[in-house]
Amino acid sequence: MQSGKILSAFLCFSLLFTLTVAPISVAPLSPAQAASRPPVRGKNGMVSSVSEIASQVGVDVMKRGGNAVDAAVAVGLALAVVWPSAGNLGGGGFMVIRLANGKATAIDYREMGPAAAHRNVYLDDKGEYIKESSTYGHRAAGVPGTVAGLALALEKYGTMKWAEVAEPARKLAADGFPVWYQLEQSLRHSEGLSRYPETKRIFLRDGKFYETGEIFRQPELAATFARMINQGPREFYEGKTAQLIEASMKRAGSGKPWMTVEDLKNYKAVEREPLRATYRGHEIITMPPPSSGGVALIEMLNIIEKYNLKEMGFGSSQSTHLKVEAMRRAFADRAQFLGDPDFVKVPVAGLTSRTYAEKLAATINPDRASTSEQVGHGNPSAYESDETTHFTVVDKDGNVACNTYTLNDSFGNKITVEGAGFVLNNEMDDFAPKPGAPNSYGLIQGEANAVAARKRPLSSMTPTIVLKDGRLWFAVGSPGGPTIINTVMQIITGVIDYGMNIQQAIDAPRVHHQWLPDTITYEPFGLAPDVMRKLQEMGHRFTDKPRYMGDAEAIMIEDKTGVRLGGSDPRLDGKSVGY
Repeated sequence: MQSGKILSAFLCFSLLFTLTVAPISVAPLSPAQAASRPPVRGKNGMVSSVSEIASQVGVDVMKRGGNAVDAAVAVGLALAVVWPSAGNLGGGGFMVIRLANGKATAIDYREMGPAAAHRNVYLDDKGEYIKESSTYGHRAAGVPGTVAGLALALEKYGTMKWAEVAEPARKLAADGFPVWYQLEQSLRHSEGLSRYPETKRIFLRDGKFYETGEIFRQPELAATFARMINQGPREFYEGKTAQLIEASMKRAGSGKPWMTVEDLKNYKAVEREPLRATYRGHEIITMPPPSSGGVALIEMLNIIEKYNLKEMGFGSSQSTHLKVEAMRRAFADRAQFLGDPDFVKVPVAGLTSRTYAEKLAATINPDRASTSEQVGHGNPSAYESDETTHFTVVDKDGNVACNTYTLNDSFGNKITVEGAGFVLNNEMDDFAPKPGAPNSYGLIQGEANAVAARKRPLSSMTPTIVLKDGRLWFAVGSPGGPTIINTVMQIITGVIDYGMNIQQAIDAPRVHHQWLPDTITYEPFGLAPDVMRKLQEMGHRFTDKPRYMGDAEAIMIEDKTGVRLGGSDPRLDGKSVGY
């Protein structure tokens, strides 16, 4: 959920840009010029997340001797308590890890379709999509992966026990914590929470909304954490919690429940090889399918690398045109080719090929916008040889955990599991409920991402690590559905092409294009009127109203000193905490 409370630092940055932009090109903003709050500094460790409470939990774990993965698991569990619109036990996500010894890996804990899922489950007898069937209610939920994924990361790459990293979350749920402004707004303004009695009782307090500063306690959620602490993380999938999920499904209607204990028992998180690429000599480590984020990010960076962004100037019509055209082509390919690699062949090598990028770049007219109808998808096989929250953790040794996880929409399917205290996802909408038709984010998706039992839906989540001279430089990710990929791309180019520090790159205004609909989404104060006019003259079209996009959370290693620099997004008032 986006909020209207934007920090003055962001407004200052944006207004400075608006006042200094020229009709066609602008001089690049230097760090000294950009009016942005400085990054948070920490010599030994840093956590960047949407919640200061959760970030502090991670720092406390590192102070007790835990590494970045230990801290990341603790942060992920804490966010399930303090940021329930996206932090979760009932959803899923991805974690990219790079250890100080250079080993990198990716943990895929994306939700899966239950055994009852099939290609036409959300279509009526005429083959038309049944309104809200994949976004609200029990059948919108995929089998949750968060607990299994965090447990796998901890088991393989952490140093602490599950009970140690889960206890802070249990305590927060049992004792409560003070509601902060963004949480208050999230609870007040998320649509659909009042549809379901248990959700209305816990999160809306039956209409007596929580206000900033009030203590929010969640005893049912605390009991769920207590069971997992006492019996281990598989309790979620095989114990009383699994039984409570199935019982909630049974209450939804007659016949076999949509999700069963058997579905939960069969869920497994998996470890995958991360994608690797380079951008202007810097190594990029990012998430492979079933996330589309890494593939699309690399495809865009490969196209953009052919041009001198710094010379074009930040926020100029030329640089914006180029980025939009790269976005358009990457999202057209996403719609056609991306899906769960365990079910379909995804031409990853072709999509991320520099030769393929050269072919795509050659189709970009520097003076005229393409149309999405003209562009369509490419032929990458010839070159073979997406409410979410993100957090990043770096420890004293240089281990980094970069994690994005989600319920999909804010508060997922809006259903709280009775007796367990957590909300389930509506991740089934990230499949193509009707291939070729737009989902709730307006994304067009093809047969490769059709609904199937035990299949993982396509995602836009893009946790990404960037190296300089073989060493960790910065790590970044964001929520925002399909805007995630473009947010991460623009932060990377902000740092590498324009010399911004990590906070400046996060604060900088963003644009978004996703092939269809064929419009540019832009942020308030993000584009000067004369730049917009120039782009319109080139054939670009804009959305009717601007809106803020993303909630990036990143950490950079300062050159020479090695100090960790935490950057958090002012769009949701995120907080970095270091020590």
